[in-house]
Amino acid sequence: REATVRRIGALRDRLEGGLLATVDGVHRTVPDGTPRTPGVAHLCISGVESEALLFLLERHGLSASAGSSCASGAQEPSHVLAAMGVERGSALGSLRLSLGHASGDGDVDHALAVIPSAVARLREHDPVGGSA
Repeated sequence: REATVRRIGALRDRLEGGLLATVDGVHRTVPDGTPRTPGVAHLCISGVESEALLFLLERHGLSASAGSSCASGAQEPSHVLAAMGVERGSALGSLRLSLGHASGDGDVDHALAVIPSAVARLREHDPVGGSA
């Protein structure tokens, strides 16, 4: 179990690091060094709305969620994110990606290929919200 936790945590870190490096306006919802679940990456992406991003990601075979797990399916930003001090505008672009025991490097590679292009596409078509 410990080996799986380390492997999944490393995948999560690579996924987050790749998105932070390639997409302007992305930030983690928790500070560096905060203990967290190894299989969950939660980010906010400025200049996009989560629901539109989720639609594009699903078209490319990437399943994701908006908000925190306890706000799944809600149309408003998560009350958990608000309690954490995440501003409403930022929370509107929240993205939760989950990794599990069957996840591997190929899954992270796929996400790193799909998410930046989907964000760019949304920002291109929304010049007001697209400023990062």
